[in-house]
Formats: sequence, C-alpha cells, structure tokens
Amino acid sequence: MRTIGKFLGRALLLLVVGGAAFLTFAPGYVERERNGINWQGPYPVSDDAAALHRTLAIGDWHADSLLWDRDLTERGTRGHVDIPRLLEGNVALQVFTAVTKSPAGQNYEANAADAADNITLLAIGQLWPPRTWNSLVERALYQAERLHGFADASDGALRIVTSAAELDAVLAEQATGAQVIGGMLGIEGAHALEGEITNLDRLEATGYRVIGLHHFFDNELGGSLHGLGNQGLTDFGREVVGEVVARGMVLDLAHSSAQVAREVIEMTDIPLIVSHTGLRSTCDTQRNFPDELMRAIVGNGADQGGGVIGIGYWADVTCDDSPDGVARVTMAAIAALGADHVSLGSDYDGSVAVGFDTSELAALTDALLRAGANEDQIRAVMGGNMLRVLRARLH
Repeated sequence: MRTIGKFLGRALLLLVVGGAAFLTFAPGYVERERNGINWQGPYPVSDDAAALHRTLAIGDWHADSLLWDRDLTERGTRGHVDIPRLLEGNVALQVFTAVTKSPAGQNYEANAADAADNITLLAIGQLWPPRTWNSLVERALYQAERLHGFADASDGALRIVTSAAELDAVLAEQATGAQVIGGMLGIEGAHALEGEITNLDRLEATGYRVIGLHHFFDNELGGSLHGLGNQGLTDFGREVVGEVVARGMVLDLAHSSAQVAREVIEMTDIPLIVSHTGLRSTCDTQRNFPDELMRAIVGNGADQGGGVIGIGYWADVTCDDSPDGVARVTMAAIAALGADHVSLGSDYDGSVAVGFDTSELAALTDALLRAGANEDQIRAVMGGNMLRVLRARLH
C-alpha cells in the first residue's frame, strides 16, 4: 500500500506541476503563434516624417489586446500593443475591443453560430473568473475591468475615455507634451448582449462606447459577413441599432453582412464606421466590402461630416502588410472615398500577423509621405477623422 501511495503521490505531483506549467506557458505560446509580426525592417523614417509624426494626434479604432494574458502597463515581448509601445508610437487614442466568441474553424466565408467556441478554452486557460466561462456579457465586462485596472496601475499614462469632454481633456494634456494615452472600450459583436437589451446598460456603464454588431457568425441581431447567408437585421438588431444611436455611441459595421449595412444606412442618419478593413478594389477578398457599399456607409450622416473606414494592417485585407502596403491601400481609399473618410483600424492583437507593431507607426507616416499624401491628408487619416466622428457621436 505504501508503494501505491507513493506512486499516486508522485503522479498527483506531476499532474499539478504539469498543469501549472501549462497555465504558465501555454497562453503565451498561443498568443505568439496568433499575433505575429512579419517584420521586414528597419523601416525608413526620414527626418521630415519623424518631425511630422511627433505633431500628429493618432487614433486607432481596433485592437484586441484585452483578450490576452499580458500586463499592458509593461512593454511586452509578444503581441502588438501595450502602453509603452503606444507611447513610443505617439498614439493619442486607442480603442480596445473585446472579443467574446470565436467559432472553431473560423474563416472569412461561412461560419456556423453553434460551432465550438475558441474563447471558452482561452478564458479557462488564462484563469479568467469562472463567471466568464459560459457568459459572453461577463467576458465583455471582465475585459473592461482589465482595462480599468491597467489605467489604475499606469501612473496616469492611460486614461479611460467615455465622453467628448474626456477625449478633449486627454488631447489637451498631450498637447502640453504629457505622456498620456486615451483608451476607449469597444465590443466586437453585440452577441455579447446575449439577446437582452438591458445588457447594453451594463456595457455602457462600464465604459463601452463603440458597438460592433457582429463578428464571424450570425447572431441575435442579424447576419454576419462571414455567416451562413446575407441576412439583414432582426427585430432585436433594429432595437439595438436604435439604442446605440440614441445613447451617443459609435456604430461599427465591421463583420456585418452587406444587407445589415444597407439596412442600418436606411434607418440611421449618423456617421458610421467600419473599424478595421481594406478596400475590395485594391485587395479583392470576401473580408472587404465592395467599394460602392463603402461609399454609402461613409456617406451616412453627411451633415455631421460622414463616417469613416479604418484601414487594417494585416495582409488578408491589404494584400501587403508592410508600411508601404498599408500606405498603398490608404491612398486608394482616399481616392475612392475621400480623405475625410479614411482612418486607422489596425486589428492589432486580433489573431493576425502584421508587418509592424504600434511602436513603429512613424514608418507608416513616412510611407504615406512617399506615396504622395500631403500633410493635411496624413493628419486626417492618422487621427483627425476618427476624432471628428467621436466628437459627433459621444455625449
């Protein structure tokens, strides 16, 4: 019996040690595999580009950094975004988007809503609170808690922005040379509401201001661009759209079906965004809306300046993830939509590989200059257009 007891004790010890090692190293390994950098640098940054870059108010509509087991107050050795790298890149405002569900076998063509969920395993593996394991809204609330925690631990470097007044206060501090960044919460797919409009109250209360209707699958609001049919809005979807408009939130059509986008345009008169995308005419992929639909989207809310698209940094939407490749798509978008309707939407830390992280954004400024953009266009694209939309929408 003593021998059996020793064997069981050793087996239990090995199990505990193995489990601890898995929980310690597996999440980091997964993120390194999912959020790579196809770095081809050092990228050129001329003196003129560097000088201009330092004067820009830069904004990015989309980064999924809260999904991963990293301390964003420290400069990381993996992933694309954290506070030190945002400061190095001279970013004024970063929207941190919460992913709450991701179907197994995820692709751009067709995904079933009832497919196994990748985020459940990630949440358990990263030791998220048990309340998040089976609840999409709790996952969104937990990621918001994480951002607030990083802000509290940042010695004032990260400020949560929920209103136009808070946005302008952060920008005023930055204008004095203060090392401060605005952080805003966005949701990637309103399936996080779990079919209950009262959950929008909970998201709003914790700071969410950018509401994406869909991710990679059809949900209670209607069809996804990557779902099982080009479905439009459901009654619940129309209710949510109406509430987002009434509450002064930003409505994001990234991942929504073309029919949903058309129906949102029909029922609203506000500036709309497609937070992270490319241009179909420049990179012909299912992930990008056709140019004519993009024109209709950014034309909505014209009396308030119209909407914007955010140019992504990964090759699936740009067909070239280098700074020059992103600049090429940006210039094509300026030509197709107008300089007032183009902005940045990196999709950093969104299970994509990119050519540069947020600390290297001066390389994009340089690439835009070399591609022929003038200073006014660069100021607009790098942040001015985003700030205009936020001021038009936020209360």
